Amino acid sequence: MAKKDPAEYTVEEKLKSLYQLQTILSEIDKIKILRGELPLEVKDLEDEIVGLGTRIENITNEIKKLHENVVGYKEEMEQAERLITKYTEDQNNVRNNREFDLLNKEIEYNKLVIEHDEKKINDARREERQKNDELERTKNQLDERQKDLELKRSELDEIVSETKAEEEKLREQARNLELTIEARLLASFKRIRKNSRNGLGIVYVERDACAGCFSKIPPQRQMDIRMRKKIIVCENCGRIMIDPELAGVKQEVQEAPAPKRRSIRRKSAE
Repeated sequence: MAKKDPAEYTVEEKLKSLYQLQTILSEIDKIKILRGELPLEVKDLEDEIVGLGTRIENITNEIKKLHENVVGYKEEMEQAERLITKYTEDQNNVRNNREFDLLNKEIEYNKLVIEHDEKKINDARREERQKNDELERTKNQLDERQKDLELKRSELDEIVSETKAEEEKLREQARNLELTIEARLLASFKRIRKNSRNGLGIVYVERDACAGCFSKIPPQRQMDIRMRKKIIVCENCGRIMIDPELAGVKQEVQEAPAPKRRSIRRKSAE
């Protein structure tokens, strides 16, 4: 037997399927609430650990660069010292004061180079110590976050293992129901549900009001909802409306108070 096209379902059948779907999705929401913020906490910890790993890598590269700079400064200092020794020896063989002064300037310049490089080396070593301290702190922080992640994952896995079978069963039921609902109506329902704080996309009339936002519903609109001839939404919150009877909800019937008897006074005989 060929499956019925969702577009061929009556409004009553569509509403009933939507409410059944809402009931299943609400049960799935309860499971998610049971898990609480654990999935988000696990994701945040995973992201933080990746960030800490990147920071450790960057700090390590910066320390390596500082070490390379120190090596370069030392080589430059050794070169300057060799030039000072050479220029000092050359001063013994000058022919005039002009040559002596030129060599003296070269010696002074290379002494400044050595002084400058010594300062750079001291700065680099001080910065390297700071980077090593930062690296140690970051590694300790990474270790702590990894321990936190293991604990959170363990808690989440325990909850998931307890609810996994039930959730998979509910999701399978939801998928099967969605196949019986017209695509455009299903998309509207999902959009309403997504924008609703409590995740309700379809609600019934309760005490003459919308069970989603508690806004009063006029009698004529309630009559239209009970007629089940067209899809009706709450004018205030936009949720799809269904009458309680179709939703399978029993409501207490409030009996109207009996009218008070009016006492008749008999005129006293004159």
